[in-house]
Amino acid sequence: MSKPRILVTRRWPTAVETVLAERFDVTLNRNDIPLGEDELRPALSTYDAVLPTVSDRLPAAIFEGASVVTKILGNFGVGYNHIDITAAKARGITVTNTPGVLTDCTADIAMLLLLSVARRGGEGERQVRAGEWKGWCPTHMIGTKVTGKTVGIIGFGRIGKAFAQRCHFGFGMDVVFFNRSPVDPSEAARYGARQLASVEEVLATADFVSLHCPGGAENRHLMNAARLAAMKPGAFLINTARGDVVDETALISALENGTIRGAGLDVYEAEPNVPDALRRMENVVVLPHLGSATEETRTAMGMKVVDNVTAFFEGRDAPDRVV
Repeated sequence: MSKPRILVTRRWPTAVETVLAERFDVTLNRNDIPLGEDELRPALSTYDAVLPTVSDRLPAAIFEGASVVTKILGNFGVGYNHIDITAAKARGITVTNTPGVLTDCTADIAMLLLLSVARRGGEGERQVRAGEWKGWCPTHMIGTKVTGKTVGIIGFGRIGKAFAQRCHFGFGMDVVFFNRSPVDPSEAARYGARQLASVEEVLATADFVSLHCPGGAENRHLMNAARLAAMKPGAFLINTARGDVVDETALISALENGTIRGAGLDVYEAEPNVPDALRRMENVVVLPHLGSATEETRTAMGMKVVDNVTAFFEGRDAPDRVV
C-alpha cells in the first residue's frame, strides 16, 4: 500500500521532518520560501495532506476550481485564521492545529514585551550599541515600574492564564481579565485574577493590556480607535495573539497622539510587513513573531501535527481537529 503524499510548506525542525519522511511520502520545502496561492492551489490537487503554517494563506478561492484531493490540512500552529475553514469543510477537508504545547513560551514572550516596553529595554540597548550612552544620571531613560501595577488580559484561555500567573505571582501585579464566557471565580483565583464584565472595564482599569484572544472575523480590529482611547492614560498595549486583533492605523495614531504610552508587539496584520511608523517609534518594542520560537516548543508543535496526520490516515480521530 502506497504511503499518503504530504507537502510540508516550510522547513520544520529536523527531528520532525525525519519522522514525517519515515511515515509518509513527503515533499519538503527545502528553500523555505513561503508558497503563494499559485503554488498552494495545485498542491491541493496533488497531495493527500498539506501541512501549512501561519505564513500560508488559504482563502476560499484556493479551494475553488480544480479538483481537490487533499483530505487534511495539518496546521503548524494554534491559530488557523489564515485558513478559510468554511471552504475547507465544504470540500470535505479536515483541519487540525497544535494547541497546548506553546502556552508557556508565548506567555514568556508577552512578559518579555511588557518588561521591555515598560523599562525601555529596546531603546536602551539601541543606545548602547550605537555608542550614544553618556553614562548614568538620575533622569536617564526613566521607565515605568511593573511590580504592583494592574494588568488587563483579553482572552483567558491557556496562554492568558499562563500570562496571568507570571504577572501575579512573579511581579505582584493585580490581574483583571475579559473572557467571552464566564470563568469560575475559584479557577480565576488560581492565577491571581478576577473577571470583569466587558473589554471596556478592563481597558479603564489596566496599566498594561495584553491580548490573548483568537484572531479571525470575530476579533478583527477588536482594539480599534475607540477602544485604544478607552485605555487608561499612560497605559501600554501588548499583543502576542494575532495581528488582525489590532487596527494598526488606529494604534499608530494613538501612539503618536500620546493616547497610550507604548506598545509591545510580536504579531502584525500583514506579516512580515510591519508599518514604518511602528518600526520608527522608540516607545514600541517589535519582535518577529517569536511567541513559540524555542527548540522545545517548535519540535512539540511539529510532533502534534505528525500525531494528527498519522491518526487521520490510520482511520482514527485526529486529536486536535478543528473542522
